[in-house]
Amino acid sequence: MNRSEKAEAIVELNQIFKDANLMVITRQSGLTVQEVTDLRRKIRAAGASYKVTKNRLTLRALEGTPFTALGPMFTGPTAIAYSKDPVAAAKVVAAYAKDNEKLTIVGGSLDGETLDVAGVQALATLPSLDALRGKIIGLLQAPATKVAGVLVAPAGQLARVFGAYGATEDGAKAA
Repeated sequence: MNRSEKAEAIVELNQIFKDANLMVITRQSGLTVQEVTDLRRKIRAAGASYKVTKNRLTLRALEGTPFTALGPMFTGPTAIAYSKDPVAAAKVVAAYAKDNEKLTIVGGSLDGETLDVAGVQALATLPSLDALRGKIIGLLQAPATKVAGVLVAPAGQLARVFGAYGATEDGAKAA
């Protein structure tokens, strides 16, 4: 890489760090191209991104972002998973690291709060943002559904009584 390419890479990484809410740092020793491609595919499906970066460029790009405190974690062959969703990247990386010992989690950060490996693992156990939204909508709609059921129930019971009364009258006329 020449100087201009390095400068572009730093600017690009800096913008990524400013836009992301979550960053997970991984160490990937011995992953094959097939395994990295599979990991990237899974991460993209979750709405996150995965990038192998040069440590020196990453350290420069971290300046002025909420992830500045992660600098000491960038040693050796590292890669970053990042997302705007506070749990998406952590879920996929933790699941993949569980199945493949070549990928290890070094640490991470959520909105500027530095996380160790246990913190990233704990974050991975939380439900996704979409799942939480679904639960909230379900909770909000449940009382309305129950109220509608209570209001409709007496009318239904009244209709059944009239139906039963009508059926007994028809039965009496037929006899």
